[in-house]
Amino acid sequence: MRLRKEVLPLWGIDMLLVGAAWWAAFWLRFNFEIPDTFETLIALSLPWILVCYTVGLGIARVYRQVWRYIGLPELRQLTGGVLLASLLSAAIVLMMRYQFFPRSVLLLHPLIALVLLSAVRAGWRTLTEHSAPADGSKPLLIVGSLREATDALRAIKGSRQWHCVGIVSPLPGELGTYLNQVPVLGSPASVVSIAQATGASTALIASPPGSDERREVLSQSSQAGLTLMTMPRPDEWLKSDSSSPRRIELEDLLGRQAVELDMRGLAELFSGQTVLVSGAGGSIGSELCRQIARLGVSRLVCVDASEIAIYKLEQELRETHPQMKGLYYTANIREEDRLRAIAMHYKPSVFFHAAAYKHVPLMESHNEIEAIRTNILGTLHAARVAGECGAHKFVQISTDKAVNPTNIMGATKRMAELVVQSVALEYTGTEFVSVRFGNVLGSSGSVVPLFTDQIAKGGPITVTHPDIVRYFMTIPEAAKLVLQAGLMGKSGQIFVLDMGDPVKIADLARIMIQLSGKTEQEVPLAFTGLRPGEKLFEELLADDETTEPTPHPKLRVAKTSGEQAVHIGSVQDWIESAGPAPSSSDIRAWLKGHLPEYKSQA
Repeated sequence: MRLRKEVLPLWGIDMLLVGAAWWAAFWLRFNFEIPDTFETLIALSLPWILVCYTVGLGIARVYRQVWRYIGLPELRQLTGGVLLASLLSAAIVLMMRYQFFPRSVLLLHPLIALVLLSAVRAGWRTLTEHSAPADGSKPLLIVGSLREATDALRAIKGSRQWHCVGIVSPLPGELGTYLNQVPVLGSPASVVSIAQATGASTALIASPPGSDERREVLSQSSQAGLTLMTMPRPDEWLKSDSSSPRRIELEDLLGRQAVELDMRGLAELFSGQTVLVSGAGGSIGSELCRQIARLGVSRLVCVDASEIAIYKLEQELRETHPQMKGLYYTANIREEDRLRAIAMHYKPSVFFHAAAYKHVPLMESHNEIEAIRTNILGTLHAARVAGECGAHKFVQISTDKAVNPTNIMGATKRMAELVVQSVALEYTGTEFVSVRFGNVLGSSGSVVPLFTDQIAKGGPITVTHPDIVRYFMTIPEAAKLVLQAGLMGKSGQIFVLDMGDPVKIADLARIMIQLSGKTEQEVPLAFTGLRPGEKLFEELLADDETTEPTPHPKLRVAKTSGEQAVHIGSVQDWIESAGPAPSSSDIRAWLKGHLPEYKSQA
């Protein structure tokens, strides 16, 4: 075995300890007084022992360990190396046939050697951990139970940026206990007084996303002047190769349990296949592209009307997935021939349709015909093209606003669902699926970027109504469930995602103010009144609908009590004949004729 230069001092220390253990084994064997004849035997046999331990510890890869981070796994590895070395030593000693050699030494020596080697490593870690905090390091509190705090405490040990002064646990029975000599000082309800007593300026929240402890500490963080941190999510470890704490984000507070995917089924659906995504530059479309790229597709065809959006996606995917063949098109789904030409050239096996106009107030006045042409006619084009090119799956992204719609955007998305179901009757070789979900944190046009800008300007944050609520999920979670629904879906089905509990927009605004380190006095809330077409409560199911469970706990299938098909020929004829500026009343009357549940507020 060849030792690296940087581990030679560590090897030298180990060999000194192994030699000392060899002498101590003889010393114990002869009741603390070694006869002169055996001192010669010690000297003759010691070189062989050192060689055996060098080989044994090397095979066990002990010298790849970093002493300041030694833990139980490393000590188990060390034990294996010592055991192997002791077997080699015994074999060598027996082969050399030393006269009158005391065989009990062969049992005593590995025990003493293991104690010494373990002790020096544990001592080094203790010394580095309990050395004085680095100049400029900040006192930090860890929030969570002892079990949750273990990984967080390990992550900051030896950090030059923080030193932990206490743990804040929600479990009363843990008060007064210690974890690695760090005391449990109290509960999250008393975090303000704990921070003041310890001088802590940062709280690292080890409790899981969405937990009560996170919200409790957040509600008091501005009063205590605390900066909130959390441990990175597993997907962030993969992206950054870092397990260091990071600033807490909105999705950490509203987050839910990770989505479990049928990876085998998804790999079979996507691996080696061609996939087309319309609206690929949008929030959901781009995340779909990222996740599809990880599933081993051979070609990913990305289509978006926005030049800058498709350019940014191209740059990202070329860097992160250089092995994948990505095709990037600036094309509009309203141009059926262009979309058909792209799809027929590549013949995708799966077609994700994420292109849509989704901003409710903007589509409610002046732009109604644009919403109809993109959300309805564009969906018709996409669905037909998917059927014509022989795609195995077509998945349309829908919205909770399509349920009992009160606005143009929701009504056009509900019409899009019906159009997809009607096209499914024409192309039986393709499975057409729609997926409904609510608001997505951080998506373009959502309240989160708006609130962020308003906070940066010093407020006020504009909220339409104090009681307005919405369902929220993260962009990666939404994209994963869309993929899963596409895998499971049968033609004509509408999937409903489990959106969890609704969140008050006013509460969301207050959380974002607190995360920014400011107070409501500094950034006030202003209630402006409901906008045209806006509802206090969004629904995921219409009144005449029920849901059926699926094998996935976060996906259900919507079932209607009766068929509500549309004649797609007449739909297309009306849109094409409506002209460039049909009246708002004509558009609403036409939608009402196809959607009895549509309740226009205009």
